[in-house]
Amino acid sequence: MSQEMLEKRIAQAQGREPAGLVLKGGRVFDLVTGAMLDGDVAICGDRIVGTCGSYRGQREIDVTGLVLVPGFIDTHLHVESSLLTPQEFDRCVTPRGITTAICDPHEIANVIGVDGIRWFQQASDAVLMDLRVQLSSCVPSTDMETSGARIEAEDLRPLIGHPSGIGLAEFMNYPGVIQCDPGPMAKLALFQGGHIDGHCPQLTGHDLNACIAAGIRTEHEATTATEALEKLRKGMRVLIREGSVSKDLDALQPVLSDATSAYICLCTDDRNPLDIAEHGHLDYMLRRLIALGTSPLAAYRAASLSAAEAFGLKDRGLIAPGLRADIVALGSLAGCDARLVICGGRVVDDAAFAALPAMGDIGRNSVKAPRVTARDFRATGNRSETDVVGIIPGKIITEHLRHDIPIRDGDKAPDPERDLMRIAVVERHGKNGNIATGFVQGFGLKAGAIASTVCHDHHNIIAVGADYGDMALAADRLTEIEGGFVVARDGEILAELALPIAGLMSLLSYEDVREKLVALRAAARSLGVELEEPFLQLAFLALPVIPALKITDRGMVDVTRFEIIPG
Repeated sequence: MSQEMLEKRIAQAQGREPAGLVLKGGRVFDLVTGAMLDGDVAICGDRIVGTCGSYRGQREIDVTGLVLVPGFIDTHLHVESSLLTPQEFDRCVTPRGITTAICDPHEIANVIGVDGIRWFQQASDAVLMDLRVQLSSCVPSTDMETSGARIEAEDLRPLIGHPSGIGLAEFMNYPGVIQCDPGPMAKLALFQGGHIDGHCPQLTGHDLNACIAAGIRTEHEATTATEALEKLRKGMRVLIREGSVSKDLDALQPVLSDATSAYICLCTDDRNPLDIAEHGHLDYMLRRLIALGTSPLAAYRAASLSAAEAFGLKDRGLIAPGLRADIVALGSLAGCDARLVICGGRVVDDAAFAALPAMGDIGRNSVKAPRVTARDFRATGNRSETDVVGIIPGKIITEHLRHDIPIRDGDKAPDPERDLMRIAVVERHGKNGNIATGFVQGFGLKAGAIASTVCHDHHNIIAVGADYGDMALAADRLTEIEGGFVVARDGEILAELALPIAGLMSLLSYEDVREKLVALRAAARSLGVELEEPFLQLAFLALPVIPALKITDRGMVDVTRFEIIPG
């Protein structure tokens, strides 16, 4: 910053010169003392320069009757899982008060490698929000899947130092940390002394100690109060997560208090445009926490000040002189209804979005799967006892079930009466053409099939169905539309959403994506699907770092043992 700009800030702070922007008539919710502070808020450029006083402004906005809080910080998400480009994601959530988002672009990195991370770094200069881009630590997440790329420590080294960076993104291969595998060790060593995000679901005792001792400081996978408390007591910052599939807020809300709020943050990990339209984003989490009895001080601290402290963002988290001008004007704390959003000193409105530079796309024609037929989805085997993935609604953890499924004509067929459906993963990166099949319980399908290229984290094609022909039709259609979501029944495509950017993101506006998702959800329900968000639920069934049973293109994975189950 130049001396001239510094002197300008000081002059506007003292009131000797009119501030660039003044918010007049509101009350500031102070997240240090919990008090409501009267007075104007003066802004110079992207910084707050004055509070608790009267100011003149070159531009003045009347916020009488509104409560001013710091902008919200989503501490862990994957923009790709919103199905939107970074710019459309920005347009979707920033007006709700999310002024900083800390993302891990490991979804696109698993498809196209470091080029995907660089694309997100470029995107950080083309959005209103402050998009922070962590460097993806586990591409692929394990050696039990086929991804489109592999990123080692030396691939990450040239990416360090970008202005959008904070540190190393969620370290999903926690068994590799505990066992001191060479690859994970090289990445952890590269980022020692910096920020390293965690990912260690259900880890406890000495194994948890080992992960923390490795320099891992945050954790968004806690699903019970007991798990969260152990991690807090050992110095980890717990990120309460409430996504479209992973819904942990109700379970963890009792842990969030004025005392613990300094070490608790909020994250979505992830929400799609339909869910955001119907419920909200971090604003929904704040409303829900307060409705459940959390004090507004604890809730809003977790959403901003504690998040800023956890990730070393010392320039935000409070409405105070010298800090970044990220401000949300609310009708009420309990309602968390954004009436005005200021992001980096800019009013968030249509004109601000229109002024942003255009971005090119990337990762086109990434679906290189073999064409499949109904026969490819038959499940061979010589015993009726069968491992079955058991869905837990609202969770990405699963149950490891076992059912007797009779063998007829050399195949174990889907059984709609018992809700035992075929699930399959087809390698789509053009590496080996693997096809793995298994069984899942919990979709409620009675007919047809759904399929997707959003398949964490390797993003191969995943399909679930009651009919092999419909599964093949849906899988082949994904290649034709460059990836996305498809619902099929009786040899016809009922609904689809193309995601041509790496098979993960749409080229459409968030409003159009939302409407496509409405049609897809209706089509899935016509097949009998009972889950609120079947497509993201399906995607997480292929993630072999979340207990207990998952499937990849290499077979069924016992995550507890961290091994592929022999066929």
